[in-house]
Amino acid sequence: MINKVDISGSNYKIEENFRKYVLKKIGKLDRYLPRGNKKDVVAKVVVTEVNRDHGNKYEISVAMEIPGGKVISAKDECSNLYAGIDIVEAKLTGQIRRFKLEQNPHLKKEKKRGHGLFKRG
Repeated sequence: MINKVDISGSNYKIEENFRKYVLKKIGKLDRYLPRGNKKDVVAKVVVTEVNRDHGNKYEISVAMEIPGGKVISAKDECSNLYAGIDIVEAKLTGQIRRFKLEQNPHLKKEKKRGHGLFKRG
């Protein structure tokens, strides 16, 4: 679990239920990180309320600082805060998996050349 998750709001007051939801969703992303990078990860979540002509929307941006100078970030604009966090979590998961493959190239899957039924000769 990511211990350092900073949640702040711009033009929006963060409610306790939403804070718990963010900690649950963003906090569990450390399971996808390589083992050496799990300790000192810092996640910053910023929720901004944006007034539009057709109603209020929320802009959610998350930046994860990984030891070694790497920053992984995702951003989404949504009318529902909880759905926005789910979308940002999915975006971050993909970016973390790509980062993990860069760190550990032996995890890349090799292409299989068939099952040996047809041999070239």
